[in-house]
Amino acid sequence: MQHDIVVVGAGAAGLWCAARLGELGARVLLLEKTPRAGTKVLASGGTHCNLTTTLGEREAARLFGLRGERFLRHAFRVLPPRAVRDRFHELGVPTVEAPLEKIFPASGRARDVRDALLRWALAHQVELRYEHSVRTIQPHESGWMLEVEHTTSGQVSKVRAPQLVLALGGKSYASTGTTGDAYAWLQALGLQLVTPVPALVPLTSHTPWVVDLAGIALEQAHARLVDRQGRLTAERARPVLFTHQGLSGPGAMDLSEPFARAEVERRDCEVELCVDLVPQHTQEALRERILQASARPGAPQLARALELDLPRRVMDAALVQAGLATDVRANAVPKPQRHALSVVLKGLRVPIDGTRGFDWAEVTAGGLALDEVEPGSCAVRGHPSLYVIGELLDLQGPIGGLNFQAAFATAEIAARACADRLPKDHPPDDHFPARS
Repeated sequence: MQHDIVVVGAGAAGLWCAARLGELGARVLLLEKTPRAGTKVLASGGTHCNLTTTLGEREAARLFGLRGERFLRHAFRVLPPRAVRDRFHELGVPTVEAPLEKIFPASGRARDVRDALLRWALAHQVELRYEHSVRTIQPHESGWMLEVEHTTSGQVSKVRAPQLVLALGGKSYASTGTTGDAYAWLQALGLQLVTPVPALVPLTSHTPWVVDLAGIALEQAHARLVDRQGRLTAERARPVLFTHQGLSGPGAMDLSEPFARAEVERRDCEVELCVDLVPQHTQEALRERILQASARPGAPQLARALELDLPRRVMDAALVQAGLATDVRANAVPKPQRHALSVVLKGLRVPIDGTRGFDWAEVTAGGLALDEVEPGSCAVRGHPSLYVIGELLDLQGPIGGLNFQAAFATAEIAARACADRLPKDHPPDDHFPARS
């Protein structure tokens, strides 16, 4: 069979793109180097798959930072989060909303999401070849030439691609097949890459008091990145979990990229992580509460007298960081320490010495520089008929379905752009509207 378009990588972005192309009338070959499609989809969200967000298109795009927002503005207009939900409903996967702007399949099964994408692609005659690993890509007079190895037999063949879409993902969760294969191909084409680092990854800390807090979850915490001058650079109001290795939970993982990048580049991190333990209280209110506690009769212990909804071990850590004994009496706290404690409660400084690496990262930060790609189509500048989508791009959003949303939206605009280049004798399938 002669193919109009070859898509490499049968993950979330690749499946969506291939299915949409088939729907738009293209003859599509989808190559996947592992024995199954959507392995990372199956593992996502604790096997529940947080597939998009309740946020609107603009709010969702903002969470990718200034450069990411500018790049994704068009893609999220074309395929906003609401449209992703609608499409999955059409594909037989009803969805439900969850706290923290999350959207899950109503069944709670990631497999239903993967299977729906796979059915969609196969229903539109996408040819899917498993265990086919692309070794190289080369520009060709009629598009692209791929050298492909069958991973079981070792047989190597050539595949011609009039148009080529790369959807191989990054390097996170390498056991799912995302091993960064495409980075070398893109560099060989003279394209700029931003050094890939693990992101949305647990942080490590070997500081004894941090390890001693293992198992404690702060559901209402606000995690903040603060630079060396004490200025706030980023913040996430999400739960934080202390572990035997350091910190996990979305509040910490959402802010992990600077630590991962510093670790990879072998330099000191330019920010530190602070945790607001009591975001419901202002610092002024805390100072007043500490002052009132000091006037209580009977000289109670300060930790008890403050009546803050904090685990005792966390409160003890805050007292020590403020220069106080854990059993200090409320009436024995000097004025400087009262101020220091109010500061610590609003920003417990947690020493971070690294991350748990790609094996524990939910996504990869870095990848193909956005300046190399047309934001309206995901076409690579200077390389006609080549498209890059999904996690292979230098895009990273926080936990909460944002990265799947980016994968689906970039896949959608690439599919439309590829379809626009098809010969006119390829009418789109009318099962779904060709344009929306």
